[in-house]
Amino acid sequence: MILRAALPVVLVSFLAGCVSSGDSSPMAGDKGRNEARQAYVQLGLGYLQQGMTEQAKVPLRKALELDKTDPDTNAALALVFQAEMEFALAEQAFRTALNGRPADARILNNYGSFLFERQRYQEASVQFQKAAADNLYPERSRIYENLGITSLELGQPEAGRQQLEKALRLNPRQPRALLEMAEMAYQDKQYVTARDFYDRFSLLSGQNARSLLLGARLASVFDDRTPTANHGQQLKRLYPGTPEYQQYLSEQ
Repeated sequence: MILRAALPVVLVSFLAGCVSSGDSSPMAGDKGRNEARQAYVQLGLGYLQQGMTEQAKVPLRKALELDKTDPDTNAALALVFQAEMEFALAEQAFRTALNGRPADARILNNYGSFLFERQRYQEASVQFQKAAADNLYPERSRIYENLGITSLELGQPEAGRQQLEKALRLNPRQPRALLEMAEMAYQDKQYVTARDFYDRFSLLSGQNARSLLLGARLASVFDDRTPTANHGQQLKRLYPGTPEYQQYLSEQ
């Protein structure tokens, strides 16, 4: 979690010292201003994590007053605007952030995710590829997962498969990548492989309509009648109005 419970108190304590006059003020030098800006950004992100987008803008505005071109501040603002569905403002903030730090894998990945959400898959792929170039980024597996799913949306199944395999080599505990691999293996009639990926997915994640449909299909293939394989009933109970449930009914 980005925000600790004590952070607002720490921030208030830090800023309280800024009212003193003379060169002793923490805000007098670049170091003090940078520390204040970073604290404002962290506070804004903390509000955002709680879904409080309007409150998040208050400290982020303060951070902008200290440095309007700061990449971290603009990247945080982009996420706030994205959450509020202010898409033009979000894109502008992402681009400002990348102007200041064009190779930042975290910002590139977040911008790619924004473009993917807007169904701008080709542009998203470009951003994910740039992000993946940072081979020291600690969450590189998620970038490859995003890149693989984007390739599938672009109708590039072989590229998508390779990228998802890369994601799972970097981190084998990624439910989304596992489900995509299970789905592709099922479509290729590689049912044992599909079940292996699906079982690994099920150990790491709750079910959704898409995974329940795949589970029902695999249960049918392997004639699995155990209570835990009763995915069709779960689909009916949890997702009765979904295309996945209608597809399940059509296959019975």
